[in-house]
Order: sequence, then structure tokens, then C-alpha cells
Amino acid sequence: MAQNGVQLDRETFSCSICLDLLKDPVTIPCGHSYCMNCIKTHWNTENTKKIYSCPQCRQTFTPRPVLVKNTMLAVLVEQLKKTGLQAAPADHCYAGPEDVACDVCTGRKLKAFNSCLVCLASYCENHLQPHYDSPTFRKHKLVEPSKKLQENICSRHDEVTKMFCRTDQQIICHHCLIDEHKGHNTVSAAAERTERQRELEVSRQNIQQRIQDREKDVKLLQQEVEAINQSADQTVEHSEKIFTELIHLIQKRSSDVKQQIRSQQETEVSRVKELEEKLEQEITELKRKGAELKQLSHTEDHIQFLHNYPSLSALSESTDSSSINIRPLRYFENVTAVVSEVRDKLQDILREEWTNISLTVTEVDVLLSDPHTEPKTREGFLKYSREITLDPNTAHKQLLLSEENRKIIAMNQQQSHSNHPDRFTEWFQVLSRESLTGRCYWEVERKGIGVYLAVTYKNIKRSGNECAFGRNDKSWALECDTKSYTFWYNNYKTPVPGLPSSRVGVYLDHRAGILSFYSVSETMTLLHRVQTTFTQPLYAGLWLYSDYGNKAEFINLK
Repeated sequence: MAQNGVQLDRETFSCSICLDLLKDPVTIPCGHSYCMNCIKTHWNTENTKKIYSCPQCRQTFTPRPVLVKNTMLAVLVEQLKKTGLQAAPADHCYAGPEDVACDVCTGRKLKAFNSCLVCLASYCENHLQPHYDSPTFRKHKLVEPSKKLQENICSRHDEVTKMFCRTDQQIICHHCLIDEHKGHNTVSAAAERTERQRELEVSRQNIQQRIQDREKDVKLLQQEVEAINQSADQTVEHSEKIFTELIHLIQKRSSDVKQQIRSQQETEVSRVKELEEKLEQEITELKRKGAELKQLSHTEDHIQFLHNYPSLSALSESTDSSSINIRPLRYFENVTAVVSEVRDKLQDILREEWTNISLTVTEVDVLLSDPHTEPKTREGFLKYSREITLDPNTAHKQLLLSEENRKIIAMNQQQSHSNHPDRFTEWFQVLSRESLTGRCYWEVERKGIGVYLAVTYKNIKRSGNECAFGRNDKSWALECDTKSYTFWYNNYKTPVPGLPSSRVGVYLDHRAGILSFYSVSETMTLLHRVQTTFTQPLYAGLWLYSDYGNKAEFINLK
């Protein structure tokens, strides 16, 4: 409390101009005191009309008062200085670049405590005191410090704006009301504020309601994220378990085949070894018998020869030669062929089922796709670019595949394609190896007189007129020739305007049911868009006119 008292004394004996302790204090006729040098400087720079005023209460004096040092104040200030306290305010009290400065302070200005909408000036706490002390100033409207007080002045008439023209929706002064806004619907600024305040309150309530709604939405989305993560984690766990079981099953079958082969190997080798031993024994016995017969043949004693011949000439029973009928040298190779066939069938099954798995995964879409979010620029489309290769098993036999199965050329003679149930036999058509789901984009470069760019279901027919792209309800195709475009679906054709281009882009949003074709040059031009419902995974297709040298290629956009 003592400190507060000293602080009050310090403020009492401070100059309201320099805000420091009074130096050579003088008291002017209105009763306020200042440093002699501060008030002199103020009056010297105030104006040239020989009218002098008090910086605090604005009372004017004519002529200029004679300044005489206030001895009593000087003694009190000296005593205050002996306490060791500093009269200068703390640095944080001074106005910085971002602060509203007091309009009265000279030198280094203090921060404004309030702004007055009548005076159109801002005051620090000291210079604001007259607004509390004087009955005249008490009627003034004080607000938080503002740098925008000059916006309350009419730029044309240099007068405070207190009116609002509802006709022109402008803030105006009384002179404006008399001149250019005469006859308009005008009200006081306070009345318009009251009306706008009601609107503001309604808007604020609407905002609060929207905030509550959005917070509910955010909470719902957070719950959705948690559910998605939980479902994904469980599905990954279950899928890994299923695939692990499948791997174990394959490993078990591999082990069974290996064990069976080794067992059969051991059996067959044992049989061969057994027969080999018999043959070796027979060979040994025959060699011994041959030696005895040779020796007998050299016997000179006829009686002895005849006596021994019966026992030596009899041969033991020979091994059955039919059991040594060696088959061609293909022992377990057929097993390899059968295992390879199993592998191929399993690969086909996995390829087909993978399409269903992939489609099922992409169908997990919590927030429904907006059909109007199709990209607008080529860069936007390229975000969905897919590398597409052609399936040789589907290519017509007069199509030559090259460029890592991305390019086809129409040929005069058949190529060395093996027979396959997926092969097109009627038209020069081919399908992509990859199935297409989700959002996809690809581009085709063509050379020659004509090509069809298509998307189709896998179960499209492979022979007959109905297998042609666009001539059935399982495929959609854009025909591109040297003069025009034509869109085909279910054997119904739609002329498509546009200048022929050597490169065409295709955009597919499987879930939204959007199929779009674009002419690609320096810019992208929409040729045709289809909005439908796709019920199966799609495959990209190409159909060349049957003219030698006609070409089309899926461009690698990666």
C-alpha cells in the first residue's frame, strides 16, 4: 500500500507532456503544472494565432501567460527524487508500431487507453483524465483504442459521419444528406447499427448452429475413421490368415508331391537294382559255365568228355527278358507338366478373383464420389493414369503385338498366336491384361485410317458379329477415323463432333459410371461423355480397321 501511495505521488508530480518528473515546474492560470521547457516548446509550436491553451483541459489564454517557477512544487519534486524512484513509465507503456498512440503526448508517445468518437482522438490514461473530470467531456463516447478514427470523417465535407443512406448503402454526414443523398432513405448511424445488430445476432446464431452441426459432422467422421481403421485392420488380419492358410496348403501339397515322387523313386530304383543283381548273378554263372564248357571242349579223352557233358551242358533258367523292356527316358517329367498345369490354373483363378477382390476394395467409399469432380486439366487426369498392356491371348491372329505388348499393328498374314478360348476370331480386336476399376486414365496414339477405343466386360463374346466393340450391351467404343468420330453402344451409333486427333485420352470413373473421351493436343477437348452404371470390372480394348499397317499404341504416361 505504501508503494501505491508513492506511485500516486510520482504520477501527481509528473509532467503530462514529457511524462517525467517536473523540471523547473510552472503552473499556468488554469491550475495545471508542467516543466517550464515543455510548456514553452508546446506553445511555441502550437499555432501562430497567438492563442495558447492548456494541453490537458484545453482552456485558452490571451495573451501568453508569464511563466514563473512554482517553488513549492520544485521542493516537493526534489524530495520525491530522493526516494530513488524513477518517474518514467515502463517501456511496455510506450506505443509501439502496432499500438494506437496517444494524440496528445509529445516526444515518445504512450499507448492510448481510449479513443473518443467525438474528439476523434486517442488518449493515454493521463491525457484522458479531462474526459472524466469535465462535465462537457463526460458526454463524449469513449471506445477501445482505434487507428481507424479518420474513417469517421467524411472525405468530401471533412465532417463527422453520423448518418447512413440505405438507398446507396453508404455512411454519410449531414452535408451529404442535404446534397447528393437528398430524398434518399436515410437513418442515423445508431438506428442502422441497431438494425444491423439484429441481423448480426441472427447471423451469429446461424454460425453457432453451423458450428454445432459441423462439430457433430466432425465427430461422426472421426467415428467413421475409427470404424474404417478397425475394419481395415481386421480385414488385413483375416486376409493374411487366409493367404497364410493357402500358402500352407500349397506347401503341404508341394511336400506331398515331393514325398510321393521320392517314394516312387525309391520303389522304382529298388526294382531296377533287384533286377540288376539277378542279371549280374546270371552273367557270373554263365561266364563260369562257359569256362567249364571251354575246358571240356579241350578234353582229349572221349569217354571222359561224354561222361561230363550232360552235367555241364544243362543251363539254368534265364531271367525273363520282357521285364527289361525299357520305356522312353521320360520318368517324372509328366509330373512336372501336371504341376505346371495346376500352377497355370491357379494363376488364372487368382487373376480372375483378384479383379473381384480389387473391385470390392475400391467399392469401399464412405463419402460418395461427386460426379462433377472430373479433372479439368491434363495434369489432373494424369494423377489417375494407368499403365495398360495388351493380353496376347485375346489378340486376333492377324495382330502383331510389340512395345512390351502396348502396341498393335494390323498384318496381312496370321501371326504365331496359339489357340486360346479368349482370342477374338472375327475382328481385329484385343483386350488389356489389366482390369479397370476406380478412377483410371489412359491415352492411345493411332496411325492409319481407323481404330475403335473401347472399354468392355471380360465376358464379351469372342466370335460372331456380336463380339464387335460397341455392337452389344457389354462394350462402349469410340470409332476414330481420318475424318470424324462416332460413339457406339449396343449397336447404336452417335455422331461425335470434333476434329480428328492422333491421340485420344480416355477417362473412366467406374464407381460414378463416367466414361469420357478427350482429344489430346496442346489442350484437352472433350469429345464425348457417357453416364451409366457399370456392373462388372472393365477392360480396355482396341479394334483396328483390317488394313495392313494400321497401328494403335497405349502411351506410357508414367
